[in-house]
Amino acid sequence: MNPTSSLTAPGTGVKGSAPDGKADTDHPASGPTAAERLLSLVQRQGVLAVLLVVVLIASFAYPTFATLDNARGVLVQASFLAVVALGMTLVIITGGIDLSVGSVFALGGVLAAWASQWGLLPALLVPLLVCGAIGTLNGLLIARAGMAPFIVTLASLLGARGLLLAFTDEGATTYLVPKGSAFAELGQGSIGGFGHPILLALALFGLGGLVLQRTSFGQTLFAVGGSGDAATLMGLPVTRAKVTVYVLSGLLAGFAGALNAARLSSGVTIIGTGMELDAIAAVVIGGTLLVGGAGSVSGTLWGVLLLAVIQNLINQIGSLNSSYQSVVSGGFLILVVVAQRYVSRSRRTL
Repeated sequence: MNPTSSLTAPGTGVKGSAPDGKADTDHPASGPTAAERLLSLVQRQGVLAVLLVVVLIASFAYPTFATLDNARGVLVQASFLAVVALGMTLVIITGGIDLSVGSVFALGGVLAAWASQWGLLPALLVPLLVCGAIGTLNGLLIARAGMAPFIVTLASLLGARGLLLAFTDEGATTYLVPKGSAFAELGQGSIGGFGHPILLALALFGLGGLVLQRTSFGQTLFAVGGSGDAATLMGLPVTRAKVTVYVLSGLLAGFAGALNAARLSSGVTIIGTGMELDAIAAVVIGGTLLVGGAGSVSGTLWGVLLLAVIQNLINQIGSLNSSYQSVVSGGFLILVVVAQRYVSRSRRTL
């Protein structure tokens, strides 16, 4: 059974009863109308249309933008945010938020660089264990203790950043990744001209899409985001689902940090600041509702690429500094939230 199907508003698609007790045959059960399907498509894939338009305009305006080397560079830079945003998508679908991912990303990179002196496996396991533990703590405090996600993950943001500074002597120590190591190859190598981070991000998004759309766990996340109380009454494992998404968010942020360290050959201590806001922006721009209950990993991927293309386009212009990306991203975010509100109202009136 699809859990989200039981959360349909009363009277929607269900036969009513006439005053004389006879079945109401004037309003038979039916599927979504063409207008409803169109609005749903706009909500889920509208960002893809915007991305294609921006890429098309940029390609005509700046010849260097449409080169293969530039495309590879954009994709590599976007891959780290994409992995973080994937975990954020799962969290937001359940109606939560994770503000700790930027600090966890930076912490994961430093831990991976430190552990890389012992080989590839420690370089991956150490950040995953520590960052996964932070995600587990977030999930338990939110799902079991009933604390607000904003407060819990804000505390984790500060705690992870503090742990990072303590581990690096207030940033004075920089751990380097051994040159030519298997771990360095993970971040710097390529297959068919496309870097390993790109391929790993695509693989994770493919897996995330399958889990979200084709498994009972994925449907449970939608049900929890739609109505936690209703999901509980349906017998769904609400607490376990919430804990799991925060664990996954921590693991993915730590893995992205490790990949970034392998790419840069060092554990940079000053990165990750504001990354949680970029991840949230990409997820919301991609069509996932901040209130939960609706979203897709494909939309998040298009949102990440749109932000990356905007940043690259600003670099192509040359006369603008990187701070304009925040202005443009904020403008896109406002437009998307307003559009989501309009689409939601329109679907309710149909």
